[in-house]
Amino acid sequence: EHGEKKGFMKRFYAAFNTSFETMTRKYKGSVYFLAKKKWIAGLGLLAFVVALVWAMNTTPKGFVPNEDLGSIMSDISLPPGTSQERTNEVITKIDSIVATVPEVRLTLKVIGRAMISGSGSSYGMVIARLKPWDERKRDVKTIIGELFAKTANIKEAKIIFFAPPTIQGFGTGGGFEFQLQDKTGGTIADFSRISNEFLAALSQRPEIQYAATSFNPNFPQYLITANVAKIKQAGLNVSDVMSVMQGYYGGVYASNFNKFGKQYRVVYQADPKYRGNLESLNSVYVRTPSGTMAPISGFISTERVYGPQAISRFNLYTSIAVTGNPKPGFSSGDALKAVEEEAAKILPQGYGYEFSGLSREEQSAGSQTIFIFLLCLIFVYFLLCAQYESYVLPLAVILSLPVGLAGVFLFDKIFGIDNNIYTQITLIMLIGLLAKNAILIVEFAAERRRKGMTILQAALEGATARLRPILMTSFAFILGLLPLMLSTGVGAAGNTSIGTGAVGGMLIGTIFGVFIIPVLFIVFQTLQEKVSSKSPYDESVMERQTHLNFEKSDTPED
Repeated sequence: EHGEKKGFMKRFYAAFNTSFETMTRKYKGSVYFLAKKKWIAGLGLLAFVVALVWAMNTTPKGFVPNEDLGSIMSDISLPPGTSQERTNEVITKIDSIVATVPEVRLTLKVIGRAMISGSGSSYGMVIARLKPWDERKRDVKTIIGELFAKTANIKEAKIIFFAPPTIQGFGTGGGFEFQLQDKTGGTIADFSRISNEFLAALSQRPEIQYAATSFNPNFPQYLITANVAKIKQAGLNVSDVMSVMQGYYGGVYASNFNKFGKQYRVVYQADPKYRGNLESLNSVYVRTPSGTMAPISGFISTERVYGPQAISRFNLYTSIAVTGNPKPGFSSGDALKAVEEEAAKILPQGYGYEFSGLSREEQSAGSQTIFIFLLCLIFVYFLLCAQYESYVLPLAVILSLPVGLAGVFLFDKIFGIDNNIYTQITLIMLIGLLAKNAILIVEFAAERRRKGMTILQAALEGATARLRPILMTSFAFILGLLPLMLSTGVGAAGNTSIGTGAVGGMLIGTIFGVFIIPVLFIVFQTLQEKVSSKSPYDESVMERQTHLNFEKSDTPED
């Protein structure tokens, strides 16, 4: 059995080596053909450059892909002034709908607080924990789409479902967020009207799944006006009256006490039944300097008004926070571009916006990407200049890079991956890996040239001698990245972005680069010798001899 196994392995190695030698001869013939028809290689390189530019401009842009973290958040807001009991009924109904989704393992409902809207009796949220990734076939985006559809008939509440942010601390959820700003100092009513018009226009964009805000200027409120003359006549200050009202209605921190080894805070406040309506003011008294108790209602007047629960500011301007999510098939970069376009058309003079959270980081990082790539290329170029002691020959390595970089974006477009930060890391990584393949050929060919071979012969020798190690290392790298490209579960989006781009760039760069790199060496080595006037060999005679030798022994078989 051992002999049979050994014999099989010998036959396999012999067959493989024979096939590889045949392929190498054909490869050498193809390189020789391209060396004689350099314009074909030039057109091929130009095609890859055009493909790279086209793919870079058409691939959707993003920052950090939304990961499937196995949970879904929600923000639920009912009309202003809704009681906590009614809010509980609606959220219980939503919770039961969420629990019917097969991929949901458990749910948690919260009354009185929402992820985006804040705190209040009309707010709440439902948090869903999904089953493990190996027990469900659908991702979180698909499940969120189903939840939007199932809760669309609940008209009494505004419901938003979203995935938690990939990077904790940057916003409340995935998608995009920005702050509308009123720089005119106008009224809240005008600002609210303009924000509603802007959000209505955004909702019509094909890139936007939803864009919403928790800002609502219709919360029922009372405007309390102090009668300063009466207060002074009673020997009191306005602060005395307001402090009493704060204690009865808002609560005041008074002291601490220790019990069972723990410290507790003491807050005094009237019971809800004594502060639940406007008439309760008649039962609230303030002590005057004479010692008598005077009713608060004699010192103030009330007026029913409507306004926002809270007014926020961003960069010192009155602001309204807006959150949203791009539709499936669109990236966060597409959504940000849609926001910019609609803002230019809808927002009047004096109103603006600023991105916040991860969207702000995405905007600031986008302007630095080109600078970082150029810096990488410059470093690689100068390192090669030091290695080859030439400013011309390194261009043979640099100009071979677009072949592989185009492969990154082509694979991203095929597999529906946006141009995010992981893709950009892949590009920087591939600059070194693809340059390594080119260096193997150029360095070997330059060494053969220094030993007296013609430029053409040196290029052919360098290409054929380094073909096996280039293919071996490149395909080993590609096979090692396949699990990353096909990964699932936590972090799958980032892993897939890196794996897909690296596999595409290395595969395309290796297959086509081994044909273009020798031609680039011939072009720039010839240019280098013309510039430096260093050509100790009779190139024309040696070139003819190389041509004759190749026709006799290395002509590729049909």
